Amino acid sequence: MGSVMLFSVAILAYHCMMLLVFTRRKLESHHGFSKINSFGDLGFEVCGPFGRFAVDVMIVLAQAGFCVSYLIFIANTLAYVFNADDDGNQARILGLSPKTLYLWACFPFQLGLNSIATLTHLAPLSIFADVVDLAAMGVVMVEDVFVFLENRPELKAFGGFSVFFYGLGVAVYSFEGVGMILPLELEAKYKDKFGKVLALCMAFIALLYGAFGLLGYMAFGEGTKDIVTTNLGAGLMSTLVQLGLCINLFITFPLMMNPVYEVVERRLCGSRYCLWLRWGMVVGVSLVALLVPNFADFLSLVGSSVCCTLGFVLPALFHLMVFKDELGWEVLLLDGVIVVIGAIMGISGTWSSLMEIFASNSKA
Repeated sequence: MGSVMLFSVAILAYHCMMLLVFTRRKLESHHGFSKINSFGDLGFEVCGPFGRFAVDVMIVLAQAGFCVSYLIFIANTLAYVFNADDDGNQARILGLSPKTLYLWACFPFQLGLNSIATLTHLAPLSIFADVVDLAAMGVVMVEDVFVFLENRPELKAFGGFSVFFYGLGVAVYSFEGVGMILPLELEAKYKDKFGKVLALCMAFIALLYGAFGLLGYMAFGEGTKDIVTTNLGAGLMSTLVQLGLCINLFITFPLMMNPVYEVVERRLCGSRYCLWLRWGMVVGVSLVALLVPNFADFLSLVGSSVCCTLGFVLPALFHLMVFKDELGWEVLLLDGVIVVIGAIMGISGTWSSLMEIFASNSKA
C-alpha cells in the first residue's frame, strides 16, 4: 500500500508541477505579463498581492519544516549511535537528553553556514553531501536484502486507514519541490523537452524512494523504525552510514533555508542581506526541533498541512482561474477535483499527524 501511495502521489505531484508551467506560459504569451520567475510571481499575477503572500507563507513554512526535520534526524541519530545502550535507553548528559545536547552542538556551526550570503560557495559542499547520501542509501538497501533473506519477517499489505493518512503526509512531503519548478523551467535550454525530463526525474526518484522504503519494511517488518538506519544495529558500517546521512542533512540545511531567507529579507529588509535575521530564524527552527519527538511524525505533519496546499491546491487553483474561459469542462473539473482532494488530504493528514505527535509527547 505504501508503494501504491508513493507512486500515486508522484504522478499527482508531477501533474501539478506541469500545471504551473502551463499557467506561466499562458500568462506570458497571451496576456503580456512581465517575466514570471517564481511561484510567488505567478501567485501575484493570478491573485494579486494576496496570491504572492499565500505562496510566500507556504514556502517559508515548508522549507523551514524541512530543516526542522533535518535537525530531528541528526540529533536522534547521533543520540542512538553514541548514547544508546543495548536496550535502546539513553542516559542524560549534564541534565540534558542526548537529543537536546546534539541539537545545540550543531547550532553554532549552523549559524556559520547560514551566514554565507550566496549559494555558489555552498555548491562543493552540496555535491559532496549528495555523493555521501547516495553511497549511504546504497549500503542500507544492500544490508536490507541480507537481513530479509535471513529473517523473513511477517509483512502486511495494508496497515489500516489511520496509518494510510499518516503515510500519505510523508509521501507528499517526499515530493515537495514545486517551488523550484518555475525557476528550473526558466533556465532550461530546451523548454519543449522540460516536461519529459521532469517526468523521467520524478519516475527515477519515485523508484528510488519506493525501493528504499520497501526493502526496509521487508527486512524489519512491523519492527521498522521511522529512521530505518537505527534498525541496522551496532557495527562500524552501520555507524558510518548513519554519520554519512547526518553529514548530508547538516550540509543541506543552509541550502534549504535559502528560499526562506529570500522571502523574509525581501519582505522585511528590501531584499538586503541581514545576518541577524538569518541567525534568528536558525534559532527558531532549532527550538521547534526540540519540541517534536519523532522524525516521521513531523514529516507527516509538514507534508499534510503545508505541502498539500503548496503542491496540489494552489497549482490547480491558479490553473483553473487562468484557463476557466478556454478549456473544456473535463479539464476544469479535474482542476476542481485536485483542489478538493488536496484539501481533504491536508485536513485528514494533519489531524492524523497531530494525534501521533500528541500521543508521543504524552508517552514521553
